[in-house]
Amino acid sequence: MDVAITIMALLFVAFVVLGVYACVKAVGAARRGVDRTITQARRTVEDTALRAKSLGQPGTAGELAQLRLRLRTSMRATQDALQAGVVEDASLTESIELFERLSVHGRELDDELRQLERDPDRSRVGQRLSEVRERTERITHSADSLRWAARDRARKFAEDDLSSLSAQIDVESGALRHWSAEPAQPAAPTGPTGSTASDAWPGDRGAAGAGSRPAPSSAPEERPEAIEPPDPRRGTTYPWQKQARPETTN
Repeated sequence: MDVAITIMALLFVAFVVLGVYACVKAVGAARRGVDRTITQARRTVEDTALRAKSLGQPGTAGELAQLRLRLRTSMRATQDALQAGVVEDASLTESIELFERLSVHGRELDDELRQLERDPDRSRVGQRLSEVRERTERITHSADSLRWAARDRARKFAEDDLSSLSAQIDVESGALRHWSAEPAQPAAPTGPTGSTASDAWPGDRGAAGAGSRPAPSSAPEERPEAIEPPDPRRGTTYPWQKQARPETTN
C-alpha cells in the first residue's frame, strides 16, 4: 500500500512539474511574440515618420531622415535575405557573421543620425552631414553587396538544379517513348500460285501434285517380271496316266 501511495505521489509531482514547465514555455513564447509585434510596430511607425520627414522637411532635417530611412531599409532587407537563405544554404553562416559585425556599425550610425536630428545647432549638423553621408553610403553598399550575392547564389543553385532536373526528365521521357517492334519472321517459299504446300487443303493435294513435277526417287525402279515359257511337259500325257472320266447322270 505504501508503495502505491509513493508511486501516486511521484506521478502527481511529475505532472505538476510538467504543467509548470509548459506554462513557463507558453508564457515565454507569448512574451516573445508580443515583443516582436511591438518591435515591428515601432519600426513601422519610425519608418513612416522618417519617410514623412524626408518628403515634408527640406534642408538638413529632411536629408538626415532620408539617410536614416535608407540605412534602416538596406540593413533590414539584407538581414531578412540572409536569414531566409541560411535555412537552405549553410554556407551563408559566415555571411551572417559578417553582417552582424556590419550591424554594429549600422546601429551606431543610426543612433548618431538620430542625435543629429535632435541637435538644435544646425550649422554644426551641416558640417557633419558629409561625413555621415559617406558612412551611410559605405554601410549600405556593404549590406547591398551581401544581399545581392546571397540572392545570386540562390538563383545559381536553382538554375543548376533546374537544368539537372530537365536533363533527367528528358532521359526519362526518351526511355518511356522507346519501344521496338518485333522482327518480322521470314516468309516460307511459295509456289507459282502464291500458296505454300502446307496451306493446301487435303482435297487439293492431288491437284497441287499434278501441277508440279514429281521429285526424282532415289529407289531403283521395279521392272515387270519376265513371262516364263510354258513347260512342255505339262501339256503332254503319258500312257500310264489315267484320264478323268466324265460324270454321268442317271
